[in-house]
Amino acid sequence: MTKNGLTYAEAGVDIDAGNLMVDRIKPAVRSTRRPGADGEIGGFGGLFDLKAAGFSDPVLVAANDGVGTKLRIAIEAGKHDTIGIDLVAMCVNDIVVQGAEPLFFLDYFATGKLDPDQGAAIVSGIAEGCRQAGCALIGGETAEMPGMYHGNDYDLAGFAVGAAERGQLLPTDDVVEGDVLLGLASSGVHSNGYSLVRRIAAMSGLKWTDRAPFAEGQTLAEALLEPTRIYVKPVLQAIRGTHGIKALAHITGGGFPENIPRVLPKDFSAELDLDAIDVPPVFEWLARTGGVAPAEMMRTFNCGVGMIMVVASGQAAQVAAVLQEAGETVTPIGRIVPRRDAGVLYRGSIAL
Repeated sequence: MTKNGLTYAEAGVDIDAGNLMVDRIKPAVRSTRRPGADGEIGGFGGLFDLKAAGFSDPVLVAANDGVGTKLRIAIEAGKHDTIGIDLVAMCVNDIVVQGAEPLFFLDYFATGKLDPDQGAAIVSGIAEGCRQAGCALIGGETAEMPGMYHGNDYDLAGFAVGAAERGQLLPTDDVVEGDVLLGLASSGVHSNGYSLVRRIAAMSGLKWTDRAPFAEGQTLAEALLEPTRIYVKPVLQAIRGTHGIKALAHITGGGFPENIPRVLPKDFSAELDLDAIDVPPVFEWLARTGGVAPAEMMRTFNCGVGMIMVVASGQAAQVAAVLQEAGETVTPIGRIVPRRDAGVLYRGSIAL
């Protein structure tokens, strides 16, 4: 017989731990304040003032995403302070490719047993991602769900909303033959293809604590947990400062052949010069260790190019200069051609 006085904590949910975590993350959340958002977390909904953010006739753009099985590496390695950057990046990079400015972010964190220190580390990464993107962390949900998640497992989901003035969204409708493709360097694998990454890591026989063969001074886990690059601020500078950008593609799951055609008119293809791409060592290691064919690498990973932009040929140098001044590594990697057999065509070979 169940004794009298059974508590929620005895069922596996610790309200006090949740309250402690909220107190710990308040400074991190506060650090993401921006015009339009200056409230405290803890209410039933997060508020944002579009007028205070400087918009007069805005169109809202929303995106949501997770981090995929990159989480498994963070969990198994016990390193939780950067995975939140990935969560923000996967959402805000999708917003900026439509010419919109990310304004606010909300997160969902679910775990079997809440550890306030672990939770605070995760949210500190989310706050860092929000600061990099210039958006406010205005709320979130922490769910302690015993029986749904086991051991140290947890899951993350993120939700971002941005805005652009009406008539300024991308892609534009004036893409033409000869427009230039500029590639922005990635920081590594970003947050896609990690089921294959983990399979290859297991094949290699290396432990997460072993030295990474492709990254000096880092363990395998540290190197593979390198956060996704957030392109928001440099790209917005280039959009607003040059008016030469016609389309942007965030290179996520599906790689080049799936993501670039999403932003092109049906009459055009993207011709990529693979010899121009500077492939980071992590991709060479993955391809060699796993015996992964180049075509499979390019439809699974970013292979060193995290964002591709379509730019008017006469403004390519100006756009590149603005991005480089903002800290991006920019490489001309192709051009727009009349539509042929596929949405993406290749010249040369990728250095894998």
